[in-house]
This record gives sequence, C-alpha cells and structure tokens, in this order.
Amino acid sequence: MIFDLDKRTAALSVGDFSDFAVGPRDSAGGAPGLWRAQLGTHWHNELRAQTTSTDPHAEFEIPISGQIFHRGWMLTLTGRIDQSIRQESALVLREIKTVTRPLPADESELRADYPEYFVQLASYAALQRLATPASTAGPAVKLTAELVFVEAGSGLAQTVVLTLTDDRLFRTQLERVVEFLALRHRARERLKNLRYQPAFATRRPGQETTQAELTALFERHPLVLFEAPTGFGKTGVLLEFALGQLRSGHFDRALYLTSKSTGQLQVVHTLASMTEPPAGGAERLKLKGESPGTPPLSTFNLPPSTAPTSRGLAIWQVRAKSEHCINSTFHCVRENCRYLDGAEQRWAQSGLARFYLEENQARDLDTLRAAGRDARICPYEITRAALAFNDVWIGDYNYVFAPRNRTLFYEQPGFVAARTLLIVDEAHNLPSRVADAHSQAFSAADALTVRDELHRVRPLAQLVTAWDHWCHCLQHLRATNALPPADEDDIRHLLTNLAQLIPTVSLDFAALGPRAAELLWQLPALADELAASELPRLWWCPRDGELALTCLDAAPAVGATLREFGGVVLASATLTPVDGFAAACGLDFPAGAAAPGRKNVPDTGGGRPRPPEAAPPLSERLGELNKRDTRKLYRQLTSAAELLRVEEAREAASPALLRAHTPWREGAYDIAFDTRVDTTFQHRTQHYTTTAATVAALHAAAVDAQPSTLNAQLPCVAVFFPSYAYAEAITRELADVAPDLRVALQPRLRDLAAQTAWVEEAMRAGGALFLVLGSSFAESIDALGGRIGHAMVVGPALPEVNAVQHARLAEVLHAGLTREAAFRRIYQVPGMTKVNQALGRLVRAPGHAARVLLHCRRFLEPSYTSLLALEYRSGTRLADDDQLSSWLERR
Repeated sequence: MIFDLDKRTAALSVGDFSDFAVGPRDSAGGAPGLWRAQLGTHWHNELRAQTTSTDPHAEFEIPISGQIFHRGWMLTLTGRIDQSIRQESALVLREIKTVTRPLPADESELRADYPEYFVQLASYAALQRLATPASTAGPAVKLTAELVFVEAGSGLAQTVVLTLTDDRLFRTQLERVVEFLALRHRARERLKNLRYQPAFATRRPGQETTQAELTALFERHPLVLFEAPTGFGKTGVLLEFALGQLRSGHFDRALYLTSKSTGQLQVVHTLASMTEPPAGGAERLKLKGESPGTPPLSTFNLPPSTAPTSRGLAIWQVRAKSEHCINSTFHCVRENCRYLDGAEQRWAQSGLARFYLEENQARDLDTLRAAGRDARICPYEITRAALAFNDVWIGDYNYVFAPRNRTLFYEQPGFVAARTLLIVDEAHNLPSRVADAHSQAFSAADALTVRDELHRVRPLAQLVTAWDHWCHCLQHLRATNALPPADEDDIRHLLTNLAQLIPTVSLDFAALGPRAAELLWQLPALADELAASELPRLWWCPRDGELALTCLDAAPAVGATLREFGGVVLASATLTPVDGFAAACGLDFPAGAAAPGRKNVPDTGGGRPRPPEAAPPLSERLGELNKRDTRKLYRQLTSAAELLRVEEAREAASPALLRAHTPWREGAYDIAFDTRVDTTFQHRTQHYTTTAATVAALHAAAVDAQPSTLNAQLPCVAVFFPSYAYAEAITRELADVAPDLRVALQPRLRDLAAQTAWVEEAMRAGGALFLVLGSSFAESIDALGGRIGHAMVVGPALPEVNAVQHARLAEVLHAGLTREAAFRRIYQVPGMTKVNQALGRLVRAPGHAARVLLHCRRFLEPSYTSLLALEYRSGTRLADDDQLSSWLERR
C-alpha cells in the first residue's frame, strides 16, 4: 500500500486490499504457500483451456482498475481478473482459487474459511461497475461474478456465485483500510506536535555542534557515515536527529538497528527518557477531515473501548519470533498450535489492539506472552499486528538485510522504504553480519536425521529417494578448501531437484518435527537465494561430510538495500579506514572514479600478495572526482548545465562522512611503538619471553602509578591478543618469567552479563587481563573505560589465513585490485579495526587517560599506522629494553 496522508490518497492492488487485516493472518508463504502456488498455476492453465474451448472470445488476465472515494479518502485499486466472458447482454467475471481442502464443500464453510477470496471478487465486481456505468442508451448488461474453487490434489472444481449481500464484504473491507489510514494520519498529526527532551542533561564537549552538523550534512547527503568514539553518546545524538526528522515530516517512521539486544534496550530506555510521559485519559481524538457520521475507530476489527491515550512517540522493540513463543517447543505449524489455529477469529474480541492503540501499554516479552496466553493468540502475532502503528522500530540487522527475516518489516501495511529513515548502529559489524546471513552450511549427520523422519512419516517415495541421494552426496564429501567445478555442478543439480520437489509434496510438518522441517526447507530457501542473488560464494568442505557455502562479499546486497531507504545513517566508533568500510557496504567510489589501489587491467595471479609499503591515499569526501575523470566526463557532455547536473547528482548519491569532535580525547592516549618484537605467526615464538617480560613490566608500572588510597582497586592491566592460542602461550611463559603475576584469560562466554561479571571479578583481583581482539570482550565491554590506565596490544589482529580468506583475496584480485590493495582490504583493514575497537574502550569520558604499548614492529609500517585511529598514530618509538623502561617510568 502506497499512501499520501496529506492528500488523503492511497493506492494498492486488489489482492493487497482483499488480504488487508489488522491482527493475525495466515501467511501465504512458506511450505504450503509454495506448493499451492505451483499447483495453482497448473489448474489456472487447465481451466483456461477449458474456457477457450467453449467460448473462443473469452479474455484472460484482464487488467482492471478504478478509484473509490470513501470517508474522505481516495483509494486507487488495480488488479487482474482471471477470466472475463462477454455475452450479448451479460458479463461473467471469474476468479480461480486453488485450495487444499476436499471439494465439494458447503458454501457457508467456504465463505468462512476464505473470506478474502470473496472480498477480492466483490472488489473486481465493484471496479467493473465503475468502469461500465449504467446507460439509458442501450440495454443493461447483467454482471455475474463467480469464484471457482479448485481442489489442489485432484482438480475437482466448485463454483460459488457472488450475491448482492457479498457487496457488504467489500464495504467492510473499505472501512478496515480507511480505519488504518485514519490511524496513520493521526500518527502523522501526533508527530508534528511531538515534544521531547534533549538526550543529554549537560552536553559533553564536542556534543554541542554535532547535532546541527549531522542535520545540515544530511540535507545534502541522505546517506551519512557517522563516526564517534565509544562514550561520545552516539545513541543520544542519533535519537535526537531521528525525532527531529520525524517531527518535520521528512519520514513516516524510523528504523533503529543494532546487532545486540542490550543496545536495543538502551535505545528503548533513552527514547523513554526523552519523550514526554503519556497524557491521562482515553479521549477520542477528532481526525482532521472526518466527515459527519464516521463511525468511531475500531468499529470493525478493533475493540471499541480502546483508544489512543497519548500523543507521544510510539516505539516497538522487535525480538526474535522464537522468543515470543509460549509453547514448550518452538515449531510454527498453524494447525498444530492452539495459539495460531483460529487466531483470526479470536482477535476481534481479544482486546489485544490495546498494544498499538494505547501507547502506555507495557510491551516487554513477558507482558506479550501473558497477554497472548490469556487471549489464546500467539504473542508474535501481537508484535506483527502492532508494528505498523509505531513510529520507531528497534531491532536486529536481519529484519532489513537477511532474506529470511526481512518480510516482517517489508510486508507491514504502509511500509515504504523510501519514506523511512534507517539508522544502523555499530555499523562496522554490518558487512560481516550480512555475509553470514547469505551463507549456508549442511552436514551428513543432519541430512540423515531428516531421512529418518521422512521414513517415519512416509511421504511421496520420490522425495525419499531424492533425499537419499542428498545424504549419499554429503556422506562422501571430503575436507577441501574448494569444491571442483564438476562436484559443485552435481550438488547444484541435487539442490535444484529437491527444491522443486519439496514444495510439491504435502507433508505433515507437525509430525515431522521442528528440526527436520527446518533442515528440509533450508534447501528450497537456498535455491531461491542462489537464483535471486549473484553474490560470490565459496563452495567448500571444512570437514568430512560437511558442505559450506560461504558468502565472500555481501557488499552488493548491503548497498542495494541501503539505497532503498529515503535516508540512512551508518554509525560506529570504528569506521576508519572509511574507504574500506564504504567498499564493504557497496558504497565505494562511483562508476568512472578509480578506487584506491585499483588496476586498469584485472590481475588474477595466484599466491599471497606482499603487504603494501604504503597505504593508499584517503579522500576527505567519498565519491570525489579526480581531474582525469572530470575531463573524461566533460568530453561526454554537451553543455555546462548538464555537467553541473550530473556532478550534483553524483555528489548527492555519494555517502558523506561526519567525524564527531572530541576535544577531551586529545592527549588522552600515551602511545608507544615497541619495535623490539615481530609478532607475525612465523616469528612470534622467538619473542615469547620478551612479550611475557613486557607484560610483567607493564603491570609493575601500573602498580607504581597506583594512587596510595585505602579503597583503590588492585592494579590491573589489559593485554589484547590476536588469538586464544597466542594468549595461552604467553600465560604459560609468564608462569616462568613472573610467577607471582596473576593472569585472568577471558573465558569463552557468549552472554554479555556473564562477560561483564567476569571482568568485574578479574579487575577486583588485579593482575593482567588477557583479552582476545575481535571478541565481544574487546569490542563490547565498557567496564574498562577510566579504570584501566595501562594496556598492551600484542600485534595486529590479522584474520586467520584459511580457505575463506584465500577465496576472498582471489575474489578482489579478480575484481581488479592490486595485490597491495587486496591484502589491505582482506587482512589489514579487519585486523586494525579490531585494534581500534579495543583501544576505544579505554577512554570513554573526559578525564580518562591510558598508556598503550603497541607491541610489534609492524605498527610502525605506514600501511598499518595509517589504519589506526588518529589518536593512536603518533607516539614514542621503543627500540630496546632501556627505552621501554624509560617510557614506563615517565609520569
């Protein structure tokens, strides 16, 4: 549905119009939907042939459209009627629908089970009457509308003729759609009067101008890269900006995406503190332009007793579908779930519409589960129904960027990406997360589990045979860094065969079980994704009996999605180097401009490239044309006006960069470059003793610098390693070099609360915290800020050299990058980004300071130094033990 609230107009297809509902709905997608779609096409063709044989003048797939004015709104409906049969004084409209239930059936049952089909046919009839108004000049044409139900399995057909009373269905549906539009119009009026408090009671130095700078830059470039260090207050700045954009009417809603639920909760709490509390009372708000006699809102499918109780901001945090589930086992099979089966009929009297009509309703998962359990309706359906009425949607990246999850947002009525502001926090994680969403893995063990379940439920023998072939294929795979092309072709053939077969087989998914059903439908989903996307993938076997399809570069998918939105802000503490991040998001240099390190002729040579001697130059503004490209473009244009127009379009489409001003970070870091050691994989063992002694010396310096107060915590230093194995090796070495030094090596924990608890306990005990770069400890733990005065980074955290990295390197070489630029993008940029992330956690507020030792001679190579954040690029060079001691003793 596309609507203009100011002009009070809406345009939608007849199918969308007839399916429109607020509340639970039976999705046409998934397993049964695919099966019905294929069989539906078959029976449509069969009935078309039958009609043609009896009436050669029959017409098929006839476009039909019209405008209907209802309660102050102009609706434009468009669609295609399946069959149109004209006779002398009669016109028959015929719509064909494939169903899985046995036919013939009682007509009342068909009307109860498929009301949207009757609404669709009634809509076509109403549009046809508008197109052919009654005329006094000739005989009246009798209009007949027929709904032909076809049993999917057998092809048996049953015809139901539309009656005059069915016109009420069309009118009722008009009321539902207009009710929704009225609520959206009210939301717009509410946003125009939105009042909110600043995110910060007292602004920190550097925050005063950031909001104005971001807004001014966004007016010229609707895609902004916003880099601000940890502790700056990015969330508050972004939310103030988003609320201002919503209030000005530039966007209908804002999407705030983060990769962690803790970050989402912070956004919810910040918004709650910024917006005014709900006003008391439940008065009904008079809608501008309401005509006399308009029924109260919620007359049709919403409880009449509920009404909005606030003119504040409506926000909704979206959690995973599985987290909503109140069954003992999460397995969504409608017919087998008492909270889904029949939920559409129970919704009208459930009172659950209060979750989007009353903004002061609690919306946490516990509340949703309790309400769903009481009303016997799936809590996820509450979220899905309420989402369209909220101004700010808060959730994970997957709801926009993952093909299997994005339907929740994109299928919401009234959702238009071009009218939506997208804010992506912690955006440095976005490219890898999207690549993971486009990657798949299969194992012989899982395939055999599905085979056992198929033998138990006994489906079509053809499916069992095809699945046996799939199991046999996986069982005979041997570990390899890349499948030979012939083997890949064989596997693609098996995938295609199963993907075509699975949707055509009617299966009892409840009996099949959640795990087997998920694994079974993984194959059609993969086949659809491979057909729809040309992202580069590595087909390889990490172990015997396992197949992995790893996405090597998700930049095209990320860039295409970002460009759908009317405005985008990508925010992070570590976007540096900006050109590398932009390229990973598909936002690198526009056509005709040369990216750093790109050759004119692609080089597909093999082998690992040598690290570059110097970093490629960085541009202050992404997408800037150089002189050569400007002259080349000018030769293609015929006038100065056209040149200006093209340049303005290029500049507006290119991403712009805003770096937050943080004067309190100037001089907060005392950096030293330790050139005594080489921490490359080949040479690090030679320096284990030196590294361990350096950790002990750093801790001794922290003890000397510790203020002599009774309540001061025990001295503690943070040491960041590129891998667990490296950290464990130095732990063992320290047992000999400094046996009295307590070492706390981060455990392999995923829960953020457990991670924070471990950090607190380790810091109370004192000693050395050994953390792994790139882990959630190094990237997300904020407890170090202001409490760790001495830290050490043991070498750049370059990614492990493995099959995937080799394939990524080959991919960018094939795309035309030089060896140096390819090594920079695939290895150096990710590794140094991890270093920047870790060090950014040490200084989070004015007054914080840290002494940091970069423990590897590579940190002084220009290709690595240029990838450090500006605060870490200059410091003291240490060439021997005496210079290290002098730096440590310096106050």
